[in-house]
Amino acid sequence: MIYLCRMTNHHHSNNILLNLGIESLNEMQEAAQETILNDTNILLLSPTGSGKTLAFLLPIFEILEPEIKTTQCLILVPSRELALQIEQVWKKMGTDFKVNVCYGGHSIDTEIKNLSNPPAVLIGTPGRIADHLERGTFVTTNILTLVLDEFDKSLQLGFHEEMSFIISKLTKLNKRILVSATSDIEIPKYTRVIHPTILDFIPEEAENQMLSTVMVVSKEKDKINSLFHLICSLKSESALIFCNHRDAAERISDTLNEKGIYATYYHGGMDQDERERALIQFRNGSVTYLVTTDLAARGLDIPEMKHVIHYHLPSKEDEFTHRNGRTARMLASGTAYILVHVSEKKLQYIDYSMKTLAVDHATTLPKPPQFQTIYISGGKKNKLNKIDIVGFFSQKGKLEKADLGLIEVKDFISFAAVKSKKVPDLLRLIRDEKMKGKKFKIEVARKVIKKEEEK
Repeated sequence: MIYLCRMTNHHHSNNILLNLGIESLNEMQEAAQETILNDTNILLLSPTGSGKTLAFLLPIFEILEPEIKTTQCLILVPSRELALQIEQVWKKMGTDFKVNVCYGGHSIDTEIKNLSNPPAVLIGTPGRIADHLERGTFVTTNILTLVLDEFDKSLQLGFHEEMSFIISKLTKLNKRILVSATSDIEIPKYTRVIHPTILDFIPEEAENQMLSTVMVVSKEKDKINSLFHLICSLKSESALIFCNHRDAAERISDTLNEKGIYATYYHGGMDQDERERALIQFRNGSVTYLVTTDLAARGLDIPEMKHVIHYHLPSKEDEFTHRNGRTARMLASGTAYILVHVSEKKLQYIDYSMKTLAVDHATTLPKPPQFQTIYISGGKKNKLNKIDIVGFFSQKGKLEKADLGLIEVKDFISFAAVKSKKVPDLLRLIRDEKMKGKKFKIEVARKVIKKEEEK
């Protein structure tokens, strides 16, 4: 019977292409169709704009069973825009299966009402889907297929906890489809995607041609002044600064701060909380420069960088490549700067005849960060979520939507990025107020700087 059902769905899929106004599938879509129908774990790599959405929606349509009345497929996406875009494509396909979208900022009551008549396909952002799972507003028993679209972006945006929580609740999954526009992502264990079938449609040359490498020659052996001038020449855009040792990372960061540049450091000798805090402040734009060891060259959850600076060069070429992999991804362009002094040992993998950049004339300090990080002494386990924080900060703290940046809710603490100029008023207005009936400690999160601990 199932076979017949598949057949009818397949016949239907020709009409779908008609509905979408497409004559035939491209090579990537055909390969995806076949692999998704036949394999259990799939990693689809394809540039933005290549038709990935249809590549996974068509086979999903073939897998859906009309007689099952609860949700059968969950699609997790990093942004509300992407959620709405996938929903549009599904609706245009003109199938008989219901679809719904859930995302932060959308009325939760409307969503709960929509889910009371369950969609076959549910699309949503990790935070909001996790929220619905906690409320039990949809049933997971028949969710056999999971799609993580723009998976690389979700990792960059820090949705690890939410995604891990959601996947742990989907006990009947038999198909996992990861979709990404960049090829060097590390797949976290919680996805349970082991040895996926990889469909790689990212053109080789597209990966590297966008990265330019330039050399900055330091007159002094201590390259800190050259680094300072280089940062002053970057038009206040953020950068990742790599060095080879933990103590160097701290020294460089401290010196930059003394010179009026908002930097912080990140390395393996810090405890988990301090590392997390440094990353949060860098991610949300309250710190513009992150000085780090090679720990940050892999699997780190930070946004696309336009500038990567090698204060020290690593001894091995693959580490160099990994560091540079933090920029010029997603077909965006980026620059890697190599700081050198004549006395340094020449490394074989570096072409020392590359173009050099003179930066000594640049002395204008970068603009201070637009945001400051606000620390809140409560998190998920205190029943706080992003919506609560946004609501509290806007109602009691009188903040506009635009005054709030990235909000990250951990188990027992949370962090919110707030426009710097609004911080004093916000803290004054909410000083004696309660959030969800409880008083939390809310203050400017301290920057990770050694000096404070020494006091």
